[in-house]
Amino acid sequence: MKLAHEEVSAFGGPPLPDAGALDALIRGAHGDPFALLGPRRSGNATAVYTLQPGAEAVQLVSRDSGELLCELRKRHPAGFFSGDYPGHEPYRLRIVWPGGAEQITDDAYAFGPLLSDRDLEQLADGVHPHYGDTLGAHVMSIDGIAGTRFTVWAPNAQRVSVIGDFNSWDGRRHPMRLRHRAGVWELFIPGVEAGMLYKFELLSRWGERIEKADPVARATEVAPSTASVVADPRPLHWTDEAWMRRRAERQAADAPISVYEMHTGSWLRIMEEAGRSPSWDELADRLVPYVAGLGFTHIELMPIMEHPFYGSWGYQPLGLYAPTARHGRPEDFARFVDRCHAANIGVILDWVPAHFPTDAHGLARFDGTACYEHENPFEGFHKDWNTYIYNLGRNEVRNFLLGSAIEWVERYHIDALRVDAVASMLYRDYSRDHGEWVPNQYGGRENLESIAFLREMNQLIHERCPGAITIAEESTAWPQVSGKVEDGGLGFHFKWNMGWMHDTLHYLQTDPIYRRWDHDAMTFGLVYAFSERFMLPLSHDEVVYGKGSLINKMPGDAWQQFANLRAYFGFMWAHPGKKLLFMGGEIAQRREWNHDGSIEWDLLDDPRHRGMQKLVRDLNALYAARPALHRLDANPDGFSWVITDDRDNGVFAFLRWPGDGGAPVLVVSNFTPVRRNGYRIGVPFAGWWSELLNTDAADYAGSNAGNGGGAQTDSQWANGHAQSLQLSLPALSTLWLSP
Repeated sequence: MKLAHEEVSAFGGPPLPDAGALDALIRGAHGDPFALLGPRRSGNATAVYTLQPGAEAVQLVSRDSGELLCELRKRHPAGFFSGDYPGHEPYRLRIVWPGGAEQITDDAYAFGPLLSDRDLEQLADGVHPHYGDTLGAHVMSIDGIAGTRFTVWAPNAQRVSVIGDFNSWDGRRHPMRLRHRAGVWELFIPGVEAGMLYKFELLSRWGERIEKADPVARATEVAPSTASVVADPRPLHWTDEAWMRRRAERQAADAPISVYEMHTGSWLRIMEEAGRSPSWDELADRLVPYVAGLGFTHIELMPIMEHPFYGSWGYQPLGLYAPTARHGRPEDFARFVDRCHAANIGVILDWVPAHFPTDAHGLARFDGTACYEHENPFEGFHKDWNTYIYNLGRNEVRNFLLGSAIEWVERYHIDALRVDAVASMLYRDYSRDHGEWVPNQYGGRENLESIAFLREMNQLIHERCPGAITIAEESTAWPQVSGKVEDGGLGFHFKWNMGWMHDTLHYLQTDPIYRRWDHDAMTFGLVYAFSERFMLPLSHDEVVYGKGSLINKMPGDAWQQFANLRAYFGFMWAHPGKKLLFMGGEIAQRREWNHDGSIEWDLLDDPRHRGMQKLVRDLNALYAARPALHRLDANPDGFSWVITDDRDNGVFAFLRWPGDGGAPVLVVSNFTPVRRNGYRIGVPFAGWWSELLNTDAADYAGSNAGNGGGAQTDSQWANGHAQSLQLSLPALSTLWLSP
């Protein structure tokens, strides 16, 4: 510490700092507070310097006995105190505030550096394996003193302070130490406990004061408030050992996977309290038995990472380490996951590494410069979404995102991450006009940094989180999205089949009179069905923005709409690929989804809507029980066409095979509103074929036309087989039969 020329002040205190340095400290502009504050031990005495703006008096008391060691003198009217006492006994500060209120605390500036050299090296290199345990706010004890360690990456700030309800949000009270090697600021503040609010106050290189939420906070205030919350340090409680042991086999390519996608805030509104969102416990009480009863294997939650704008549905997150406070505390979310696992339901989270919002309290221009985003808007800004794009070529940003992915899977036992908007990450010219994008180093449009990041993320989860999987929302023909990294793939376990979804919905939305002209839309998906491991998504994106609900997409009168949707579900559940259905689809919700509303549960008073729900339940049960319908989902040996070209009658037929010599399942769909009697279909085995499912059954509010439980083959040649069935195909229906 540079001292003034005089050795002691006129009243006998220790020497003052240099006037310029002291002035910078008082203004909250000094970048090295530990050079001016804390204890200075020399010989048989200890001098102590502290800045306590607004304090009336400060004393040093013994940490052990509480006895007075000395009275500090106010050396500057802004609240700079100093004094010395004989010896080196551990001390505490007794601060007297206006009105006589007293505070006794340990001195934050009496502690040495917090992060190890190894931590700093790994952070700088972007390879820290425990990012969420290193940066952020962590309750701990140092030398027996309880408090919270705060750390934040802000390499270009002049000064960073911790502000919170424990220091009156005054940035002068707790400026942090810069660890230059990694651009990380750190400070241990004694007495700060779990549940306290905090932010970081930064001084940019241009002198601008900025308040930011903690990018690595594990808990936050309820939006629209923006402060971070010191998280409870106690370990989360888990009882899901049995689930975790079997997770890998439940999520394998040959397992039945049926996903119920949902938005946590609008699945159910607690109407007795002005329509508030449910808590995690309330969701667990009602959602878990509901989903289990319908036979879904997984719940997929639209992003529940903390997000400032509710209308973004979570797809513009800022708290990539914090479950949204809208439903409760982090430990409440963990209990929700645990209860899902107890009911044998996996939990998939939507995770968004493709972009982040521009909110002032978030990651944007975090220290006054482009820390997390690209400086060049042709690389760093999405015009479609008015959001920033992560600079994945920067070690620290890559480590931040990898740490977030691991946080959810390891800390919260999440079973799968569905990565949003992968296509926007893969192409530098995604949704950009000519001249508005920056080519890669080879002059191409591929985003090499994003490709490397996605491969690293997938490998990291594979290595550290056995049985966990990743799913890509990728809408282009990028090769090997679900291919192994070592074979040149991206390393995802599954890819959403957006082409199948668009083609089949286009066909189903067409009036049956004209469907013959779009017949190939229902068969084209099998051209590429085994090029990836696919998931068939009827997601939230198909029931918003004026697209209408699934039932309202269907043409015709109400009877035809319900029959069309039931037949479509029967076709989908038998088609190769894992299944995903957005909430409300299972009851044929009439209204387009609204995040401020709720599912139209009162529709279940109508037998047609109850019938749709029962159909989904039966589809899931048969899908799981019949190996032919899932075991060879990613293998062409599990599928063979029987009828592909009957465009005039709107009929499709195919076989699903289990691959072990077991019974196949014959699937026949009639997508015209005309009953086809005596329709001949060739089959590979002679004998009786039982009708496993008829989407026109009375149980589903259909007309109950069908085949009386099954049909017997005869020896007439058809469709390449020596024997065949004569079936009655109800109008707008799908049948499943098995020998």
